Amino acid sequence: MKPFSYERADSPKAAASAAACTPGARFIAGGTNLLDLMKTGVEEPSHLIDVNGLDLDRIEPTDEGGLRVGALVRNTDLAADARVRRDYPLLSRALLSGASGQLRNKATTAGNLLQRTRCPYFYDINQPCNKRLPGSGCGAIGGYSRQHAVVGASEACIATHPSDMAVAMRALDATVETVKPDGGTRRIPIAQFHTLPGSTPHIEHALAPGELITAVTLPRPVGGAQLYHKVRDRASYAFALVSVALIVQKDGKGCVAMGGVAHKPWRMEAADAALPEGAAAVAKHLFDGAQPTEQNAYKITLAERTLAAALVEAKGRAA
Repeated sequence: MKPFSYERADSPKAAASAAACTPGARFIAGGTNLLDLMKTGVEEPSHLIDVNGLDLDRIEPTDEGGLRVGALVRNTDLAADARVRRDYPLLSRALLSGASGQLRNKATTAGNLLQRTRCPYFYDINQPCNKRLPGSGCGAIGGYSRQHAVVGASEACIATHPSDMAVAMRALDATVETVKPDGGTRRIPIAQFHTLPGSTPHIEHALAPGELITAVTLPRPVGGAQLYHKVRDRASYAFALVSVALIVQKDGKGCVAMGGVAHKPWRMEAADAALPEGAAAVAKHLFDGAQPTEQNAYKITLAERTLAAALVEAKGRAA
């Protein structure tokens, strides 16, 4: 691990300002992803800004009837919150399916959204990776790609986003709140927060340099049956091969977001509209234009079957 300097921020604006004016600075809270990347040499920040002392660890109701989740709310606390379990059970289930209890006790809401891919080529500094080193190539293309993206990828990157929570947030139409270095604030719809790789896979989100997430806002509860189904190689502490975040109302309408298949949580309006028609119709829209590799083509079939099982369960609950 290379040497770095360290400071504790005393306000969100101060943290954002420090990050903007210090080359190579990174925010640190739970550190469950960043510290691992520093140890392997993938990340080499010159300066760490500790944001744990900021007052961003509360879950509060909004005037619109939703919930405002502070950026520093730990995954365990968010999953266990009575209001989340009652009104947003999809989110609670997604959180509990991720990582381990020890990691959920430390991981934060903002950190979960910003965690980086688990592509083995990204983690191996001896392998080419456009996400780690732009212009170096993508080792996964033509290499081992069983866990990689089947849709929304590019010639520069076929990595997937690892977060379970982000998939649930996408289905729930959450909004990301931020503060900029000049003290200004922004509200970014979750649909616009994560980016597709294109020719710049190292740009993974819509945040500007120094911009700090302060909260994630959930809209008024939509009700209906809410499910999160995750398929993985082992029963715990594994990232999704395919995951389904599903909300179904009594009339059969709703929405679906998928994880494990793209560079970001994957949701399509046409797929939402096709929910009453069944899993095959939904999958047709979700995977329109998909370009799987020989090793991960199974994901499309697996996704459709997982969605079909979730739909049967959800429709039964909604009725």
